[in-house]
Amino acid sequence: MKPKYVYWQDEEMWLGYLEEFPSYWTQGETLQELQENLIDLYKELTSGNIPSVLRVAELEIA
Repeated sequence: MKPKYVYWQDEEMWLGYLEEFPSYWTQGETLQELQENLIDLYKELTSGNIPSVLRVAELEIA
């Protein structure tokens, strides 16, 4: 599994979010720390322990 994420550097911090869950951001002092935090965030959001998680999906229209 390779979830996609969006990230950027803002001054001294790296910020990002998972494409599937754009409402949930995290940060890190390094890019590696941001990636680790994104992995933790993904595990939390897909665990079923958090109610009402917002997601993004694709809709196919014929």
